[in-house]
Amino acid sequence: MKFSIQPVLENQEYQLIPLQQGDFESLYEVASDPRVWEQHPNKDRYKREVFENFFKGAMESGGAFKIIEKSSGDVLGSTRFYDFDETESHIFIGYTFYGTKSWGKGINPQVKKLMLDYIFRYVDKVHFHIGKENFRSQTALERIGGKKIAEEEVAYFAEPARTNFVYEIKKEDHS
Repeated sequence: MKFSIQPVLENQEYQLIPLQQGDFESLYEVASDPRVWEQHPNKDRYKREVFENFFKGAMESGGAFKIIEKSSGDVLGSTRFYDFDETESHIFIGYTFYGTKSWGKGINPQVKKLMLDYIFRYVDKVHFHIGKENFRSQTALERIGGKKIAEEEVAYFAEPARTNFVYEIKKEDHS
């Protein structure tokens, strides 16, 4: 099935725009706060050289977005689609992060809804890798209907493998 894993997605307040090489500085500005990465598997992503690797992986994924607040034009963070499996009819959403000024404002559920509403036209299931110590993201995913289905070691682009939980949302359970 042919579809784009990098369309422009938007609602009244937010826009997901395909990530481009020129977005590095504006995204790094958001990512350079150590608090953003406290619960993530790689806690050093606030360091420029570590984030450069993360950004390179985002670009090579072909499915990464910058998240924009429409009213201000501010870059709030990033997310992506990755690892589409046509046979199993599923795709992953992940590598999502937001700057601390965006925390607790209900942005992530809106962004995930945009992504899920779009991708469920093409797949039956969406999976999410979440670090085993990333309680904030685990709670956020459970709030939007994610169910923990597995645990696996995940090696991100040029980083060591770390334990992640796999969460799933099925098309029939998404509203």
